[in-house]
Formats: sequence, C-alpha cells, structure tokens
Amino acid sequence: MEENTTNPELELNKSTVAEEEVFQHVNNPVIGIKPIIKKYLGIPKQADQIGHKFYFTDGEAKVEIVVVTDEIIRVRLAPHGVFLEEFSYGVPKITPKATAFTLFEDDAEFRVSTGVVTCHIRKADFFISFSDADDTITSMDAVPMHWEENVAFGGYYVFCTKECLPREAFFGLGDKPTELNLRGKRFVNWNTDAYSFQWNQDPIYRTIPFYISINEGISHGIFFDNTFKSHFDFGSQEPDKTSFWADGGELQYYYIHGPHMMDVVKNYHKLTGTHPMPPLWALGYHQCRWSYYPEAKVRKIATTFREQNIPCDGIYLDIDYMDGYRCFTWNKKYFPDPKAMISDLAKDGFKTVVIIDPGIRVDDNYWVFKEGKEKRYFCRRSDDYFMEGHVWPGRCQFPDFTNPEVREWWGGLFQGLVDAGVAGVWNDMNEPAVFGTSTFPDDVRHQYDGHRGSHRKAHNVYGMQMVRATYEGLRNIMKNKRPFTITRAGYSGVQRYSSVWTGDNVATWEHLKLGNVQLQRLSMSGIPFCGTDIGGFSGEPDGELFTRWIQLGTFSPFMRAHSAGDTKEREPWSFGDPYTAINRKFIELRYKLLPYLYSTFWEHHRYGFPILRPIVMQEQLESDNYFRQDEFTYGDKILVCPVLEPGQKSRRVYLPTGVWYNFWTLEVVEGGKEVEVQTPLETIPVFIKAGAVIPEYPIQQYVGEKEIEEVKLNIYFADHDANSFFFEDYGETFAYEQDIYSEKKFVTSGTKTSMSIQQSVEGLYTPRYDMYTFTVSGLPFKAKTITADGKAITDFAVNADGLLEFKYSKNFKKIDIAAK
Repeated sequence: MEENTTNPELELNKSTVAEEEVFQHVNNPVIGIKPIIKKYLGIPKQADQIGHKFYFTDGEAKVEIVVVTDEIIRVRLAPHGVFLEEFSYGVPKITPKATAFTLFEDDAEFRVSTGVVTCHIRKADFFISFSDADDTITSMDAVPMHWEENVAFGGYYVFCTKECLPREAFFGLGDKPTELNLRGKRFVNWNTDAYSFQWNQDPIYRTIPFYISINEGISHGIFFDNTFKSHFDFGSQEPDKTSFWADGGELQYYYIHGPHMMDVVKNYHKLTGTHPMPPLWALGYHQCRWSYYPEAKVRKIATTFREQNIPCDGIYLDIDYMDGYRCFTWNKKYFPDPKAMISDLAKDGFKTVVIIDPGIRVDDNYWVFKEGKEKRYFCRRSDDYFMEGHVWPGRCQFPDFTNPEVREWWGGLFQGLVDAGVAGVWNDMNEPAVFGTSTFPDDVRHQYDGHRGSHRKAHNVYGMQMVRATYEGLRNIMKNKRPFTITRAGYSGVQRYSSVWTGDNVATWEHLKLGNVQLQRLSMSGIPFCGTDIGGFSGEPDGELFTRWIQLGTFSPFMRAHSAGDTKEREPWSFGDPYTAINRKFIELRYKLLPYLYSTFWEHHRYGFPILRPIVMQEQLESDNYFRQDEFTYGDKILVCPVLEPGQKSRRVYLPTGVWYNFWTLEVVEGGKEVEVQTPLETIPVFIKAGAVIPEYPIQQYVGEKEIEEVKLNIYFADHDANSFFFEDYGETFAYEQDIYSEKKFVTSGTKTSMSIQQSVEGLYTPRYDMYTFTVSGLPFKAKTITADGKAITDFAVNADGLLEFKYSKNFKKIDIAAK
C-alpha cells in the first residue's frame, strides 16, 4: 500500500472542510508548532465482521460500521486503528435491533445492507455512501474522511465532507436563530451565554449536532455525536459540498434513514431518548421575572392572577430569592418563611419553581461550598488548582457534573428546597457562563464518567449533566412524583431530563418571528418541550406585541412569560384592555386544550413523534415547503399560523393538502394552497384537520382546580378514515411506566349520509368521569338517528353553534350517526 499522504488536489480545496482556523492554530510560528499535513483515508484493503460491527482498514486507519437498526448505521473512524472506549452522553446505550444484515463484496465496493438501507464503501478511494431499498443514493462522501493531528492538545481534528445536491435542503441543529432551512449557512456548536442574541448570531445556548436532509422527496439524518466544538457547513463555502467537523474527539456519526422526515426524527429518538411525561401542571401557563421579591410581591402577583380570572400554574423565583446568590439558600429578609409562603401558594393552585446556577460561592462558612471542597467535587485545572470564576455570587468554584458521584451529591442538595415545597427547578448559567471570560479555560479537567477529558471535550455537555443531576436528584427525593426541570444549555439527549427555553431574547417583532422558527427547529431536532420568554426578556413590548406573543405561546409546548428586572413588568394584565381580555381568552384556550396537548406529549414519549411540526414535515414532496416557516402543526391535528407583524389585519396561510376547519368560524377549507385569513387582534389563524377528535377540558384556573366530571369530544367530519389519540393518567406520577394510563384511539369515517366513531382503549387507568359530550362539526347531512353500541340515543340536538351535540358513556366502542 502507498503511504497515505496528502492529496494535492484535495489540499487545494480547503473549502470542502473549511479549515482556516485550524491552519492558523497549528502553524503559529510564535509557539513553534510545525505545520500539520492532512491525512485522508487510503484504499480499503480488507473487511472483518464481529457481530453487528464491520471493520475496514487501509492498513493504518480503521473504519467501523455498526448496524444499529434497519434504518440506522453508525460510522466511526480511528486514524491509527485504535478506537476510543465507547461512551456517549447523547446515546446512553447502543442496542442493535436490525432484523437482518449482510456484507457483500465485489470488485468495486463493500456493501453492508439491512434491506432498508445500504452502506457502500468504495474500494477505489474509501468513499462512503448510503442508498435506500430502491438503490437510490441518499448520501455520498465528496472526499474521504480525514483528520489532522492536534499537537497542542493531543487527538485529532476530524472532518467529513459530503456531496450537497442542487435541490437538497437541511433542517435541525437545535435553536440556531436563523431561517428554518439551513441551506447555504455555516454554524458552530459551542454552548454560549448569548444575552439579547440577534438573528443569525452563532453560537448560542445549545449544541444539537443533528440535522435532517431532504432531497427529491427522500429524507435522511446525520447525528454527529461529538461533544467538542463542532462545525457544520451546508453548502455555504462551496455550494456542492456539505461538511461537518470537530476540534477533537472521534469522527463518529449516525446515518439515520427516513424516507420521511418524521421517520428520521423518530429514529433519532431511538438513539437519544424521548422526554418523560411531564407533570400535567407543567403544560399550564407560567409567570416569571428577574425577580419577583420580596414575599409580598410574589403573593400580590398570585392574588392578581386569581382576581383577574387568568389561569396560571407556575410562579418562578429568580436569583434574588437566595442569600447572596448562594444556591440552596433563602434570603430571609425577602422570604422569612419560604415554606409557609409556598404552602399558601400551593393552596391557591400555584407551583413554585426556583432557579439554580452552577457557580458556588467560595466561602468556608457556606455549607454547599464546604462540602464540595472537602470532597473535591469542584472542577480543577491542569495544574490541579481549583478552577475559579466570577458569576452572580462573586468568586465561585464549579462542580464537575461529568462525575457521577458529584451528580448524586448535587441531586441530594435539593432535599431542603423540596421539603419547603418547591415543585420545579430552573437550571441557568450552565453553558457554563463566567463573567469576563465567557466560560471555563480549555485546560479545566473533567472526570467525564471515567473517560477523562479537558473542558474542550466537556463544555457542550456541562449544562446537560447539571440538569441530569437535578432531574435524577429530584426524582429520587420526590419519589413517585414527576419533577419539572428546565435548562438553558444542553446537548443532544438533554430531552431525557429537561425542558428548554430559547434564552435571553428581546421584545421585538423580529424576535417573535425568530422564536416561532426556533421552537419548530428545536422540536424537529429532538427537543420537544420548548418555549420562549413570552414578551421578550429584554426591551419593552407594547400591548399588541405582548398579546401576539401570548397567542404564539398558547401553542408552544412550554408557555412562560419572563422579563428582565430593568424592564416594566409584563403580566397578562399589564397593558390593560383589550389586551387583558384577549390574553385571558388565549390562556383559557390553552387550558381547554390541555388534554390534546398532553396527548401529543404521550405520542412523543411513546412513539418518538415531534410535538411541533413545520409544514415541510407535512408535505416533504413539495419543494416550496422547504421555505415555509410561519405555519406549523401542534401534533398533527391543529395547524397554527401566528401573526408576526404589527397592525396585521389579515395574512396568507398555507394549508397542507386535505380538508381543514377554521377553528373560530368552522368554515371548511380545502388545503394544498394558501388562503387569506382575517387576523384582528383577538384571533390568529388556527385550523383543525378534518377527521380529528379534539378532547377538551372545562376552563380551570389551574390544573386540578376542578374534578373533571365530563370530557368534551370535538369531532370534525371527514369523508375518509382518520385516527386520533387521547391520553390520560394521574398527571403527576410515574404510574404510566407500569401501564397505568389510558390511551384511547378514535377512528372516524364518514360518507354523504353517515358517520361512525370507534374507540379502542389500552392501559389500566380508569378516569373518574363517566360521560363524553360529543359535538360534531361539518356533517353534510341532518342527523336522524344515532346509535351507540347498538343502542339508540334519542337525546341529541343542534346546539347554539349549529353543531350536533349529544352525551354518551366514555366506554363506548362504536357510535353511528345517520341521515335515516
């Protein structure tokens, strides 16, 4: 075999991997580092199989191909033939589940095939490509995988460059503040405290190195599971090439086959996990500010919600509740008896959520610092001094959350807060952020669950492991009660532990638009429980902007208003009428739709579906949809198009193919086109998919205020079969993990003269109510007879809204409505 040296032709084409920063670093004459030669894979000489793993080598470097499932194949590169010990925070455990797979070889290539997807290894140059069952190439290397030795830190810079096809579009990467379609853009993943971030600012808070490609109607995903600073170029520097690379670690990525975008996301969740079912109250409206204090202020806010009859479930306490910003303490001047206050709030239906930061004040009289110091739980630098930095408490040290012993210790620290009645924890400043220096120095050492590394390796997972410690600690302390956690920073898989919000946004119409896109992107990137700071964290919204943001928040998985302390207060009543009345109307709508919203969480948790779904996920064969980013669906039954411009009285809305009902007017609209919709301040475009069954609860001021005595089923006629889900359980325990839940599947079908509704039930949970109230929209005939399980229902009528309405037992199996 020839020596694997630099290919001069490829060497000239730096844009394939965009390595300028690397060259500047390694050729620095001041520190005397010699130039580094790029090394490319040579010619694969042999193939070996060990179970579901296949190994290919050019004589020095080795490539591992792992068949994970029929749709997922992992690729891993070892430049000198030795792989790192297998470990990942993103993918907790690889469990191969492929039904069958085989290795083929001919004169041109090796092929590892599952029957659904085939990985091709070309013998001439070690190019790796993937194809589907129809032999359509879906992903192909543009140059061989390659690397550069990192002489400053050890290890390698690793690079992968693939062809970018002329009509290919890209989506994902988490909360990037840019257009939904990433084509033509370039990004860095390095968790960053980005106060008042702007459009196209990069990087910001989270690292989600997962993207979805769609080309000619076929979709696949790439998950680059590397925690170092990583980079993605989607045809930015060179239009026909897509690259991803990292400043260290292994070149390890998962090819995830579709062919539909929904399949890609579901398969990604098979690797990284789904969000556990949240407590039902967490889906209610939450109110936050930096900060609500003293106690009298908190009580006043809570009292005003109830006086104004505006539903609310959560009140947040920012850093001023602490004693000198010391975590796990209370400022007794502002909160002399926190347990009594939280108890009183709970009696009025409010859950209390408190903030916790990772910085622990250096103070030998502070019990948390004293324990951490004695047990050597804080991060240390390469010379073994403890890493220190200034954040809110002043001079601080920081726990190493990549150490499982530290995580267990940290989780136990929440005992006092839980004993005081705290129901949820908000993890902030965990990028990690440090005043003046942005973050930790690169030489800080981390235990990394026994796989030691520097902060270059651990930075992007630090926040994820902090909230993991929080979640696991709360779950242990709270026993069978579900914790609620929220985090600002995270890495792929953080959804197993926490919800997120988009960070410190700004009170502008631009940020309202941006938040709408960011939430769709987070959801399709595997982070389902997400929201924005309603009204903007910094700056001053007027009443119109705040109300339009409340309307978007009504259909966001996480709904919280939050603002900075140097701004005017912004509760739902802050701008007076008509804004207060409209805000109340939409927050009440949120509570009416809770059973539907909760059911979409179950569909995510159990089946891996995203909660928010951009239009391109509905119709990926239509290339025009690659650029639609205003409209989205919540689940698959409710389509929303927020109003994103001031003074907008109407707007164009695209409806996917099919029949849709205007939620407000019940007008039936044919989809597959744009329609003009009136948008006075008191409404936004909301449409329901024909055939849907939307469960509805009565309006409550908080979750659990009322005993649910009956559930309303809103049924939207369709002349075809349609499926809907309705999930119920205790709403706050983990009993659903033992099948104590009720998953109801409704199947509706209709003709010009009849309609049927069938129900099947799975699970061991029995709701206390006995009856459904049915309302049926869009019947093309006048109902003359209704039978339920063969029994005639005679008590039915047309209600004030012109809808057929009747009641019947929740245990029905089939209801038939007919014109005769």
